[in-house]
Formats: sequence, structure tokens, C-alpha cells
Amino acid sequence: MTSNSALDLNGVHLSLGHGAGRTHILKGVSLSIGTGESVGLVGPSGSGKSTLLMVMAGLERSDEGTVKAAGQELGSMSEDELARFRGQNVGIIFQSFHLVPNMTALENVAVPLELSGDPKAFERAKEELEAVGLGHRLNHYPTQLSGGEQQRVAVARALVADPKILIADEPTGNLDEETGEQIIELMFAAQKRKNTTLILVTHDPSLASRCQRKIRVHSGTIEEDTNLVREARAQ
Repeated sequence: MTSNSALDLNGVHLSLGHGAGRTHILKGVSLSIGTGESVGLVGPSGSGKSTLLMVMAGLERSDEGTVKAAGQELGSMSEDELARFRGQNVGIIFQSFHLVPNMTALENVAVPLELSGDPKAFERAKEELEAVGLGHRLNHYPTQLSGGEQQRVAVARALVADPKILIADEPTGNLDEETGEQIIELMFAAQKRKNTTLILVTHDPSLASRCQRKIRVHSGTIEEDTNLVREARAQ
């Protein structure tokens, strides 16, 4: 891994399932993503996009090959070490918001910091919620928030620990077009503000084209890897 590389995957294979139902999903994926880069992962359903994202985040272990993230080899880590690594280095935003229902917005965002023992967990959580426009909703529970507001809370939670890598899996999939656009603007603004590496799985070609780079996944392999910044300059 070079000094300006946030993620390096080399010869990654992964199969999921058991017995006759076991499926070879990732097939020798090699990939390097630079620090601060924004990358759109695209491809048909079942192509392996989300699985690749989970491998990058250390939520799935590869069967073969190496995965380095934020300068650390993930394959040699225990489950506890992986959990600590994610807490310190990786922010994750899902299509479903995954908020804790009996916690307020403030408590949901503070959770990652509390788990790492940060004495300023609630102070930092408040600042992050204010940054995503929810300073007036700190003490509301998820059921009291709209879908867009819940995803803003999820974005704030993913960003509160200043992660080196921000991973988003169809983050606007459950939102209407206008609300989804607001969430995307928030994510890109935060990525630039924090110089975070953003990896985004999406079915939306226009969203992928807003990234600096677009990677097309097909049948568990990298079918195409396009530097959109370089293409734009050439035009």
C-alpha cells in the first residue's frame, strides 16, 4: 500500500453460503483506491458490489487474497480488532438507516464515540448533527423523524469519528428524489471537508458520475475502471 492509498485489494476471492448452495461471489479482485478519492461502484444486481463493499469495511473476510485499509492488513485481525479498526477508521451508511429505535438522534450519533471511550462523545455528536442540519432534532427518536432525517442521523453517525474511509451502500434507495439529492450533497460536502475516501454503491448512473472514479463490477470481477476526472479534463 502506497502512502496515498486508502484501500488496496489484491487477488481477493470470496464465497458465501454452505454446501451445494455455496456461491463464488468475488473472483480475484485487485483494486487500489487513493486517500480522499470518491469512487462509485456500479453493476447489475448480484454482481458482487455490496459484498465488495463489505470486504473493504472488514465486515466480510476474504477466502483468498489480501485487503489493506487505512494502512492495516485486515486478514490478520481478530474479530475484536476488526471491530476496533472499523470504529476508528470506517464510517458506514446503509440503505436502511439502522438507527437504534429507543435512542434519540443525539444518542444514536454518540454511540461510536462512547464505544471508543471518547469523553466528548455527546459534544461531538451534537456538532455533527448540526452539520447535517438536525441541530433542532437532537432529542427526537427515529419514529419521530422523516426518512430523510433518519438518513441524516445515519450520515452524522458515520462521520462523527472522522473516519478515513466512508462506505455507502445505496444510501438514497429508500428516499424520494429530492430528499436523496440532499443526502448526496451532504455526503460529498462532508467527504471534501474531512478529506475522507468515499466508496459508494449505487444503481444511479448520474450519482456514480459525480464521483472522481467509476468502477463497474460484473460477475464478481472488475469489468471497467474509469477515471472520470481525467475524462472530464480531456473533453
